Amino acid sequence: MEYKERKRILLFGLPWTFTKYAIRDDMINVKRGLLKTIEDDCYMYKVTDVKLETSFLERLAGVATVVCYTGDTTDHKLELVHIMHAKEIKEFILEHSEKERMKRRTINTQNLNGDFADGISDGDMDL
Repeated sequence: MEYKERKRILLFGLPWTFTKYAIRDDMINVKRGLLKTIEDDCYMYKVTDVKLETSFLERLAGVATVVCYTGDTTDHKLELVHIMHAKEIKEFILEHSEKERMKRRTINTQNLNGDFADGISDGDMDL
């Protein structure tokens, strides 16, 4: 199964932008731009959490934003902005990211590289 969506403007939810999203069983693909294009891919097994955001104007236009938090090095926060069928796509991503992790036998772990949010490095901790 595959979803193909476009970023839409909030005026009536029309697809007048140059950003395209392709969501497949194993990968999320984002293409941006007209003259200079940027293409970004993220494997589903790297998606750790998904959030659905809907502003008042987005609700009026019938669109929403899906935010995927990933373990990807290029984009830790992948946003599918102003898309139709956002709730359905969010559920699809959640389901297939878990299936891909199970298939690859990967586990979702925290980043333990010593960069703590409170400023304590791993050398400062007494064990």
